[in-house]
Amino acid sequence: MRLPLCLLLLVAIASGRAAETPLPEVIRASLTAAARQYEWMLAHLPADPAKPMPRTFEHGKLVTVATRDWTSGFFPGSLWYLFEATGDTKWRAAAEKFTAQLEPEQHNTRTHDVGFILYCSYGNGLRLTGNADYKPVLLNGAKSLTTRFNPTIGSLKSWDWSKVWEFPVIVDNMMNLEMLLWAGREQPGSPFREVAIRHADTTLAHHFRDDGSSFHVVDYSAADGRVKSRVTHQGIADASAWARGQAWGLYGFTVMYRETRDERYLAQARKIAAFIMNHPRLPADKVPYWDFDDPKIPNAPRDSSAAAIICSALLELRTYVPADEAVRYAAFAEAQLRSLASPAYLAETGTNGGFILKHATGNHPKNSEVDTPLNYGDYYFLEALLRARK
Repeated sequence: MRLPLCLLLLVAIASGRAAETPLPEVIRASLTAAARQYEWMLAHLPADPAKPMPRTFEHGKLVTVATRDWTSGFFPGSLWYLFEATGDTKWRAAAEKFTAQLEPEQHNTRTHDVGFILYCSYGNGLRLTGNADYKPVLLNGAKSLTTRFNPTIGSLKSWDWSKVWEFPVIVDNMMNLEMLLWAGREQPGSPFREVAIRHADTTLAHHFRDDGSSFHVVDYSAADGRVKSRVTHQGIADASAWARGQAWGLYGFTVMYRETRDERYLAQARKIAAFIMNHPRLPADKVPYWDFDDPKIPNAPRDSSAAAIICSALLELRTYVPADEAVRYAAFAEAQLRSLASPAYLAETGTNGGFILKHATGNHPKNSEVDTPLNYGDYYFLEALLRARK
């Protein structure tokens, strides 16, 4: 039997948490704070047609990016979530404005992240408004994404820029499959669903270690599909567990189970969840260090974006597992939400460049976006809040 979240929360309260602020109040206050922040950001966002999307706030400056940037869909996606949270049409108008600027990316075949770019923006817009004009953009985006698929390998290529790797595939790419699965439902008989499943199966076969952790990058031979190397680009070492990579895997395989009901995907999601939740170097507040294997722990940066992704994924994963396991996932996700909603991570209005969450880590090895806000951290935090509210 699977218990609804309200009953799971009662279990948590009965276990000694009754003195805390009720979770619905934490959620309400967090959404209110998020709305205030984004109102402030919209009022202070410079008008730059070349770089319209806010990505981070680093070295005292707001960093905005072009629509081709892999993060460009998260800000309009967050605006859609604020519309969903409040019902206020001002958020719909803002979301529509920023979403429309991403229209050219439907034809972008040079990135595997067109799923991030379009499904977080146009996908949420379609879900919340039913605007039929959004469908062809998403379908064209799916077509663009499938041009990166190599049938010999069974994967979508992640990057074109490397002079070292022949056909690199990153675990992050699991997050772009949701748009393909949607497109497969919209166009039965199209290759979209098969491409998503084959990519997930290849990732399942080659990206994960016995303990449930994942490598960041797997490089393949385009000629015969063999694995050439398993390395990292954003973790501290090839054999380490880069925190956001674990989060992407957890979320991605949870989505794959939702869309296919393939028990292999559910088993992998549960295995990743166990790795994260039981890790001896996970901090007490459940917001992971940027890499679980950084030797400087506990004096290492956190990654609030990884926590937000994990939290949102667990709130969905709990609906697919037995009641005792669901209780554990719900309690863990609640602890993460409470941490992220606390002053330690939730920014005050008018600070943090207008972003919601503090203390994320983008690319630590390059000393880029370390201890900064990140637009995707905000996006998945808002998603987690809405999932918890439901």
